[in-house]
This record gives sequence, structure tokens and C-alpha cells, in this order.
Amino acid sequence: MTPESSAEHSASAVAVPTHRKSKHKSPVEKKVRKPMETPMPPANSWAMWRRGLDWPVVIWIAVVHAVALLAVMPRFFSWQAFGTCVVLAIITGSLGVCMGYHRLLTHGSFQTYKPIKWFFAFIGGLSGEGSAVTWVANHRKHHAYSDKEGDPHSPNDGKWWSHMFWFMPNLGQKWHHELITRYAPDMAKDKVMMFLHKMFLPSHFALGGILFAVGYFGTALGMGTTADGWKMVIWGLCVRMVYVFHITWLVNSATHLWGYRTYETSDNSRNLWWVGLLAFGEGWHNNHHAYQRVAAQGHQWWELDITYWFILAMEKVGLAWNVIRVSDIPKGTKPA
Repeated sequence: MTPESSAEHSASAVAVPTHRKSKHKSPVEKKVRKPMETPMPPANSWAMWRRGLDWPVVIWIAVVHAVALLAVMPRFFSWQAFGTCVVLAIITGSLGVCMGYHRLLTHGSFQTYKPIKWFFAFIGGLSGEGSAVTWVANHRKHHAYSDKEGDPHSPNDGKWWSHMFWFMPNLGQKWHHELITRYAPDMAKDKVMMFLHKMFLPSHFALGGILFAVGYFGTALGMGTTADGWKMVIWGLCVRMVYVFHITWLVNSATHLWGYRTYETSDNSRNLWWVGLLAFGEGWHNNHHAYQRVAAQGHQWWELDITYWFILAMEKVGLAWNVIRVSDIPKGTKPA
């Protein structure tokens, strides 16, 4: 058994809570059969960067940040654009990434109807962080190797590496295909998920066009102008994406560096209050790594978890079921 397959097998064998009334198993829990044929080079090493940069990703991130900088100019500000930014940050960040990508699709913390899964995958894609297919595959790999060799984004390999450099090396199409096949086979078999995967970039151009039209054709005070259209694009698309980018990237970096530990886990995960508040409840990261399938990441009353509130609201109206709670953890279950 190779070091990589040994680490994966150990991670997959960790006891995690399952819902007493459901046989549903998260893909991240299934035993690993074999490692990737093309393993990831050592993080932040020459071998990692030998192919150069993944230019489509780098250009995408750079352009979004550059356009977002225009927001510092007063002439590109409006309350309508700012309000749109806040609303879309909650929709794409909390509902799309935190609830959809992470708790539903990666870990199976609750169940819902297929069309709702696809909807969350769509709005998660509008966060700008990649399609649901690639996001889920990378995150499952992170849990398999958390803070060990093979973790895609551990701060052990550098703070900035874990925050945003980890997805910039060009590892080749073969590696990406194997990553998805290995860590997200359930997603790869779903034709709608794969369609959304291909529509990642076009969906942003479509949203940009809609935002521009809303600003141009009408505001709360009447007809808009071309400038109003661009304000909506800058704030509703780019500023909002930059915010969602960095608050979720902070979960990869900051919450593996600073904060308190409620559970003795096998990694360096921590609960960090300010990331918890900014990232819609994702900052209670030690809680999550201890019991990965539990829907609530805030385990104490002061650990606010807005995303979990949305899950509870869905459960109330019958759109979510088999919501895995802290109380579902079998007695004697050790943290991961």
C-alpha cells in the first residue's frame, strides 16, 4: 500500500455519524478502493508548478478582482448595487457554496429533491469558485488528507498556498479527470451536474447581462443609465464574488491556523469566530472536521450558523429531510 492509499484508507475508515433513520451514506465516507493513478505532486513544490499556471483560472480570478477594484470609485456606487451585492452574496455564498456545495453535495448532511440539488449546484456555481463537480471533488480530497501530505490546501504548505495559490498550478486535464472520477463519481454520473459544469463561465456572462439590464432599464427611482448598469455588474457580480471568494478561502487557511479546538481531531482545524460570522457559519471548522456529516457547524449556542438556519427552514416546509444533528452522533463516536 502506497503512502497515499494508506492515508486515504485511514481517512475513509474514521467513524462518522449516520442518521438513525437513513441508510444514506455520503460519498466521502465510502472506503477507498485505489489511489489516483496520477497523484498530486507535493504541494507548492517545483513538480507542482512545472507545467506553469492554469491560465484560465488565473485570468478569471485576476479579472474579477480588477473589476471589483472599480467599486472604490464613488461614481460606481449606488445603494441598489450595494444591496444587490449583499443579497447575492447570501444566495451564492450561504445557500450555494456553504449549504449546497458543502453540506449537501459533499457530505450529505441532509437530503432533498433532485431539482433542488441542481438548483443549489447552479447558484453555487455563480459564486465563481468553480462548478459543483470540481468543488466537491477537491473538498472530499481535503477531508481524506486533512493537513497531511496530499491535502490540496493545507497551511502546512504555506498560508497563501492554502488561501488561494493551491488552485493556480496547471496539473493537466488527465489529473482533473481522475480527480473527479475518484472523488466525485456520483456527480460525474449526473448529466445535469455535468451540464452545469460546462456552463460555469457562460452562466456568469448571463448573470452579468441580467444585472446590467436591471441597472440600465430601471432603478428604484425610475429609468437607469449605462452607468447604473455597470454599477450593478461591478457590485452584483465582481465585488460580491471577491467577498465570497475570500471568506470561503479563509476557511481553508485561517481556520487551520488560529482559533480554539473543541474536539481533538487528527488535523489542525479550529473554530474561528470572525470567520464563522463572515462565512455564514463555516468558520466553526473544528466542529465540522470532528463530525463532518452533522448539518450544524455551530455546536454551542454562541456559534452562530446562518446556513444551518436555512437548512432548518427547508426542513420545516418539507424540502429537506434526514437532517443530521449533533444528537445523531452515536455515543462513543470519536472525532475524525
